[in-house]
Amino acid sequence: MKQSPNKTKSISIIGSGLGGLSAAIRLAHAGYAVTVYEKNPTPGGKARSISQNGFRFDTGPSLITMPFVINELFESVGENPADWLTLNKLTNLCRYFYPDGTILNAYSDKEKFAAEIEANTTEKKEALFKYLEYCKTIYELTADIFLFKDLYSAKTYSNLKALKTLFKLPKIDSFRTMNEANRSFFKDEKIIQLFNRYATYNGSDPYKCPATLNIISHVEYTIGGYYASGGMYSLTDALYRLAVKKGVKFNFSSPVEKIITNGKNVKGILDGGKEIFANKVISNADVYSTYGKLLNDSRSSAAKKYNKLEPSSSALVFYWGVNVTSDKLDTHNILFSSDYKKEFEELFDKKTYPTDPTIYIYISSKFSPGDAPTGKENWFVMINAPNSTSSNSKDQMSNEKIKDILLTKINTLTGYDIKDKIESESVMTPQDIEDQTGSYKGSIYGISSNSRNAAFFRQSNKSKHYHGLYFTGGSAHPGGGIPLVILSGKITAEKLMNSE
Repeated sequence: MKQSPNKTKSISIIGSGLGGLSAAIRLAHAGYAVTVYEKNPTPGGKARSISQNGFRFDTGPSLITMPFVINELFESVGENPADWLTLNKLTNLCRYFYPDGTILNAYSDKEKFAAEIEANTTEKKEALFKYLEYCKTIYELTADIFLFKDLYSAKTYSNLKALKTLFKLPKIDSFRTMNEANRSFFKDEKIIQLFNRYATYNGSDPYKCPATLNIISHVEYTIGGYYASGGMYSLTDALYRLAVKKGVKFNFSSPVEKIITNGKNVKGILDGGKEIFANKVISNADVYSTYGKLLNDSRSSAAKKYNKLEPSSSALVFYWGVNVTSDKLDTHNILFSSDYKKEFEELFDKKTYPTDPTIYIYISSKFSPGDAPTGKENWFVMINAPNSTSSNSKDQMSNEKIKDILLTKINTLTGYDIKDKIESESVMTPQDIEDQTGSYKGSIYGISSNSRNAAFFRQSNKSKHYHGLYFTGGSAHPGGGIPLVILSGKITAEKLMNSE
């Protein structure tokens, strides 16, 4: 990036999620005076870390995909990624447990995964290879425009490659749902359920979201899934340390109260009752929270438009320190429900906790032994949840009732009865997610992708309504998930610099 001749231009960034850190690093390297204001005492947004009774847990993201996006961030500011972070490729992406007792390993080696599918289901190897080629085609047609570039800039479309891509857009399979597309490739319900699961990677419903989201399967099975040595928080910590090295200033435990404006021009922020001038403001907070709370402009067309869109799912997470060594479990584990369609109907239509939830168990102590005492493990146990408004309803199941359901299901599908072996426990609810991260209604990924428009057209990285206001993070383009929010920070930083 071109170096700015001086640091007279100040940038205030609200929030230190991975998108905010990505933008801060790039802008500071380019010569801007960057200050980040974070409401929590530590950086990371949803990608933080908690410790309790000798156990350490990653609070949110648990899998790294598209590692080249992370590497590019370091390299773009003259750093060697290996000096800051160690990424390791998973040999088994996930272990799946089905209600009928079937256990299926999703190996990163496609040949090995295909053999596993053929040995444990009615599908043939060729079905997987054909499907992944289809997913690869979607990636190749969409990634350049919809992931790596500024979707709202005319420059994105002013080259021959982009024009050729636009002519091929019918091939991205946006008119079928993910479930419909997956059923055209597979007949075995277990494999359909496995690949339908990837809709949850951006908080969506596979029976509603466009099949274009099958791009996620290409990213995970062809590019690969990774973990960071020391746990996922190692990534947050590396980006934070890099930002500090580049001169970014951080104010922690500093919840910004307001974005100061003069008409439709952004002038700075209000932090702790103090007005702080800034040439530009980047919000790493949720788009609706930015308009509705920080700008007190919930009646604006932008806020109204966003409010009409369906939020992504939220999550209920139990952080359990357990006195057990679970040889039957892997780092990433899924315990499927017996009726997947009903589960999503309960989540998105009835807006209730599923009566038979799919359970995700992430155990970082499998690869990072320091995350748990010897002979014990740290279990991150998560289910998809309705948004905070719905989950707070008095008609919802209590956390204790849900806990009982999870413990029974874990015992049934894995054979581990851990009820009396939980030594340490904390819980994160949808309301906690909203309170701690500012995400709208506790949604994890901003808006859901349960319609074509929502899937492809997220909030632009530059506000059309306030001059000098920019957005980054999961609720802005290109979306949620570690690589996408880091790309969001890149697109935002470049858009800001190009507007100078």
